[in-house]
Amino acid sequence: MPKRSAGVLLFRKATRDVEVLLVHPGGPFWRNKDDGSWSIPKGEHEPDEAALAAARRELAEETGLRPEGDFIALGTCKSKSGKLLQAWAIEADCDPAAIVSNTFAIEWPKGSGRKREFPEVDCAAWFDLATARRKINSAQTPFLDALAARLRHKSLG
Repeated sequence: MPKRSAGVLLFRKATRDVEVLLVHPGGPFWRNKDDGSWSIPKGEHEPDEAALAAARRELAEETGLRPEGDFIALGTCKSKSGKLLQAWAIEADCDPAAIVSNTFAIEWPKGSGRKREFPEVDCAAWFDLATARRKINSAQTPFLDALAARLRHKSLG
């Protein structure tokens, strides 16, 4: 059975476009990576945990944000590793500079025997959908498409 993750894509309606909040992974492996390395706030969950509850938990752990309201199902995609990621969107606003992330410990530098703490998310930023396509991990672009389609449908309805 493949591992499962769940996440939340925050969006806001800017003056001329919709913007989405993406997060950049922390730690030494991601330090100099940009395009293709950003993500929605997400994380793994056990099969017995409800996916939306896990998505909301991960959002809080990685950003400190706890938006309330109607979550929009965006579907499921598969990562290159085979992990299944299910996502929801919610309209909310925040100051990306104010996010607070949990941390993780790894041996760094590798082979040194020293453990160091790193934030799981080292920064967040708002991107219009075109820029978000370039920044986000390519396996997650279907979530951007699903959000755009849902918002188009809503404006037509």
